[in-house]
Amino acid sequence: MTSTAPFAAKSISCRLYPHNDLDAPSIVREVCAQAKLALDGGFDGIMTSEHHGGFAGYMPLPLQMVSFILEDTDRGWGAPCPLLLPLRPTAMVAEEIAWLDARHPGRVGLGVGSGALELDFTSMGLRLEDANPKFKAEFPKVVAMLRGEELGELEGDKAFQRCKTHPIPVLSTAVSPAAARRAARHGAGIILEGMSSSERQRELCDEFDKAGGTMSKVLIRRVWVGELPAAIVDQQRKIYESYSSDAARKHWPADQTIHSVDPDEVAERIADAMKQINVDAVNLRIHLPGVTPTQARDQIARLGAEVVPKLRALIG
Repeated sequence: MTSTAPFAAKSISCRLYPHNDLDAPSIVREVCAQAKLALDGGFDGIMTSEHHGGFAGYMPLPLQMVSFILEDTDRGWGAPCPLLLPLRPTAMVAEEIAWLDARHPGRVGLGVGSGALELDFTSMGLRLEDANPKFKAEFPKVVAMLRGEELGELEGDKAFQRCKTHPIPVLSTAVSPAAARRAARHGAGIILEGMSSSERQRELCDEFDKAGGTMSKVLIRRVWVGELPAAIVDQQRKIYESYSSDAARKHWPADQTIHSVDPDEVAERIADAMKQINVDAVNLRIHLPGVTPTQARDQIARLGAEVVPKLRALIG
């Protein structure tokens, strides 16, 4: 593992999900164990993401899980990415991130999105139709606050004061040109989901660059070393289709999972995708419906030992 800041250029991070066939204490232990395996094995950081109600292997409190991971490890960074910003008061999100970084200096990042799954909002007494307008209004605020700016009544907060000299990086989900431009304007980076075509993702990166973006562009890619269980890939696609918009789905090609029995080929294909799309960093995912903890640990270990070193050499 190299010593990198969250989302730094050329960073290689791992995306972790809970195994919801386990009970709650076992889920926490397993995610923390997989995170330690990844960080000890060569990954730079860990990302977690958010859905509620046990939906499709997601966790409801990605920031809390990151705090568990950071407390359990002494290297690498962690980031809830994406955390659904419209579900929470923006100032409280910024406070929680800033104080977590005070506990683990330089090891915390934040990624935010607006959300698209109705359950996430109705379960909190909110309306999905309010999510996008609220996100557009609140996103600039959380980015500014984590730079120690526009603090208003919270100016006296010591963790925010630290952000003035140690800003915490923020990514925004970007599934449209407008979202990419918004992130660029407000000094954030972007994270690109793994379903859209490479051509669409390159378009988003180009829009980000043209709008003056200087922060990282991060690509999510599902990867697998060995024979890929095709049925569970199809199952995962159906899960995404169940709540994604028609506008998003029209940019989805056939499955883009990078897989091979040859780990060098996996590394080469990841590097090729990064170059084609023009991203700075990559976030690798191996979890799919039905993947057991044993399979997940095996994949994390193989990626760390056999893919990450080759990928680092390829991306420089």
